[in-house]
Amino acid sequence: MASYIERRKFLATLGGAAASWPLAARAQQQAMPVIGFLGSAAAEPFAGYLAVFRQSLGESGYVEGRNVAIEYRWAENQYDRLPALAADLVRRRVAVIIASGGPAPAMAAKAATSTIPIVFTASNDPVRLGLVASLNRPGGNVTGTSALTVELDAKRLAILRELVPTAGVIGALVNPNRPGAEIQSSGVQEAARGLGQQVSILNAGSERDIDVVFATLVRERIGALLVSADPFFNSARARLVALAARHGVATIFNTRDFPAAGGLASYGADIADGYRQAGIYAGRILKGDKPGDLPVVQPTKFELVINLKTAKALDLTIPPSLLALADEVIE
Repeated sequence: MASYIERRKFLATLGGAAASWPLAARAQQQAMPVIGFLGSAAAEPFAGYLAVFRQSLGESGYVEGRNVAIEYRWAENQYDRLPALAADLVRRRVAVIIASGGPAPAMAAKAATSTIPIVFTASNDPVRLGLVASLNRPGGNVTGTSALTVELDAKRLAILRELVPTAGVIGALVNPNRPGAEIQSSGVQEAARGLGQQVSILNAGSERDIDVVFATLVRERIGALLVSADPFFNSARARLVALAARHGVATIFNTRDFPAAGGLASYGADIADGYRQAGIYAGRILKGDKPGDLPVVQPTKFELVINLKTAKALDLTIPPSLLALADEVIE
């Protein structure tokens, strides 16, 4: 009789444990941290950068779908959608928000929450924009990486002058919808004054605007074009490269993706490295670090890429000095 009672107790205990397994599994799923990824552009052009972010996050011990989840929100280049998307992630109670694609998503995320940690990627002058108190000690709930996008426009302009020394006027393409667009415009104008170069600021916030810009370039015989850094221009990469080729406009960009796609040249920081750092910081924050104690990382690697095939099509002779400085020459 004793053995029968003991066997009944064992089966009851086993049954209770089995019944609790689904609850335990659900609790474990609920305990999995969630990262909110807020992007100003579309997913496809940023696929490579996302892969770098996930790899870096994995090296920090967090693998998407295994012990961390990622909720993606893309504004599709409609910056006015960012506040609502950021608010949605805050309601989702994510553990950290990655603000990707310029300062707009970072500013939207910061306006939506003062408690959830935010890591921005490639924002220009985050102190001036009010994202952080200082680069070394950001304070608050925001940190990230700076790409020096505006600061490097002066260098890009100087390179473009060497590539096209006959250009009397150089156009500078700026997205007026970008927070800090006026800083970009004034920065290019200041650099132009220092070089004794005449520039014409051209605005484009949509693909239709880009068509108008190239019509203006041809009509006003503007000799070359500097495309400033902006996620929208990254998304419109194929269109910009194709129009520059069609109209014979020598153009310089901020990332190697453009000359790799057929553009003339690029000069800028390694954007992928910013996403690698974002993965590192996300991992550290998930492990307990405070974003306000994590310094804003500034780039240390800059690359000049020149497409010789495109230069030949434009009937340009690349100065040997620039070829010697180039990190990559595409033939």
